[in-house]
Amino acid sequence: MATNITSADAIAGTEHAPNLRRVLGRWDLVLLFVVAVFNLNVVPSIAANGGVTVWLWIISLLLFFWPQGIAVIELAHRYPGEGGVYLWAKEVFGDFHGFLSGWCYWTNNMMYVPTIMLYFVGVSVFVLGNGHQALADNKSFALWVSLALLAILTVLNIVGSRVGKWINNLGAVGTGIAAVTLITLGVIVVLRDGITVTAADFKIPHDPRFVLNSFGVICFALVGLELASIMGDEIQEPRKTLPGAVAWGGVISGVLYIGTTLTLLVALGRNKMSVLQGIVQAVGGMAAGIGISWIVPIFALVLSISIVGIASAWLGGSARIPFVAGLDSYMPGWLGRVHPKYATPYAALLVHATISMLLCVVFFRFSSVQEAFQTMLSLAVVLQLVPYIYVFGALLRFAFRAPDGSGVYSKPVLVLAGASGLVTTILGILLQYFPPQLITSLRTYEFEMVSGTVFFVGLAAYFFFVYGRRKMARKLAAAPASGV
Repeated sequence: MATNITSADAIAGTEHAPNLRRVLGRWDLVLLFVVAVFNLNVVPSIAANGGVTVWLWIISLLLFFWPQGIAVIELAHRYPGEGGVYLWAKEVFGDFHGFLSGWCYWTNNMMYVPTIMLYFVGVSVFVLGNGHQALADNKSFALWVSLALLAILTVLNIVGSRVGKWINNLGAVGTGIAAVTLITLGVIVVLRDGITVTAADFKIPHDPRFVLNSFGVICFALVGLELASIMGDEIQEPRKTLPGAVAWGGVISGVLYIGTTLTLLVALGRNKMSVLQGIVQAVGGMAAGIGISWIVPIFALVLSISIVGIASAWLGGSARIPFVAGLDSYMPGWLGRVHPKYATPYAALLVHATISMLLCVVFFRFSSVQEAFQTMLSLAVVLQLVPYIYVFGALLRFAFRAPDGSGVYSKPVLVLAGASGLVTTILGILLQYFPPQLITSLRTYEFEMVSGTVFFVGLAAYFFFVYGRRKMARKLAAAPASGV
C-alpha cells in the first residue's frame, strides 16, 4: 500500500483533475479549528444535565479528543490531500469503507448544519431587543430564517475559500469574544455572590438516562480537528502547518468548553436552561445582576456572527466529501465539478445546501423547534462518529503491522490512542439512542433515530454499489485501449 496518497491520486483516472488554491495558513487553521471544534450551540444542551457533565468533558478530552489529535496528525502525514476521513478509510480499509466513512461524515453535516441555523434563530432574536424572544419558538419564522441564511452561506462558499475563510475567521473571533464575555461575567458573579453550585451538583443523578445521551453529544462537540485535512489541497505547506495548528486549536477549544459549561451552571442551573437560548439567557441574567443589561443585544450580535462562522466552516468543509466521491466515481460525476471562475466545488455545495433545506422542512412538520433541534442533533452525532471508528481503527492497524518508516508516532502511542478512541466512539454512538431531556415521545424519538440511521447507511450502500459497478465497467472498457 502506498504511504503518500494525494487527492490527485485518489481521483486518478479522471480526465481533468481540478486544481484547488492553497490559501490556508497556520493561523487560518487555528481559527478554523476553534470555530469548528468549539461550538457554543451544543453547550446548553450538555450543561442542562448538571455538574456531572464537567466530568464527562474531562473524560472525553482524555479518551477521545487527545486520541483524535494523534490520529489526525498521523493520518494526514501518511495520506495528505483533499478528502480527509474519506481518503484515510479508503486507503487503509478499502473503497467501500472509505465511501461509507465519507458518506456518514457528509450526511451528518446535512443534519448538523440545520441545527446551527436553528441556534442562530434562537440567539439572533435577542439582537432585536426585549419582546422578540418568542419568535425563536415560531416554527414558520425559524424555518424561513434558517433557509435564507443557508442560501447566503452557500453562495459565499461558492465564491471561494478566499472569501469563505474570512467568514470562518470572523466566526472564530466571535466565538472567542462570546466565550470570554460569558466566562468573565461568571467570574464577576462568583466574586460578588459566591459559588451557587455545590458538590452535590457534580454527582451522578439517580436516573442517569439523560446524562448518557449527553456523553455522545460531548464527543460530537469535540470533533473538528480533521476538518482541515479534508481541505488538504488548500493548505499552505500542510505537513509543516498542521501539527502546530492542531495543538493550539485543541487546547483553546478544550479550555473554552469546560469554562463555558461551568459558567452556565453558575448562572442558570440545570433546570432553567433552554437548549437554543441558554447562552444569551445566562449573559442576560448575569448582566442584569450587575447593572449592564445593555450588553445583551451586543453579545447576541457577536454570538450570531460566531454561529454564522460555524455554519460556514461545516458547510464548506464537509461539501468536499461528495466532491471527491464524485471525482472517484462512487457518486454522480457532476458532483466533482469545479466552478470555472472561483475554483470551488460548487455542485457539491449546492447539493449539500438543498438537502439540508429539505431536512429543515421535514423535521419542522413533525416536531417543535426545540425537539427538532434535539432529534437532528442526536442523529448527527451517530453519523458523525461512524468515521471515527475507521480513524481509530487505522491507528491500531498501523501499530500492529511492520513499521514502514512513514509514520509520526511510536507503536505504544498508536495503540493507546487507537484503543481509547475506538472504545469511546462506539460508546458515544450507542448512548445516542437514549433520549435527551426535551424529548416528549420516546417512541417517536426512537423511530426517527433508527429509521434515520438505517436510511442514510442504506443509501450509502446503494450509491457505492451502483456507481461502483459503473466505475469498474469503465476500467474494463479502458483496459484494452491501454494495452493492459
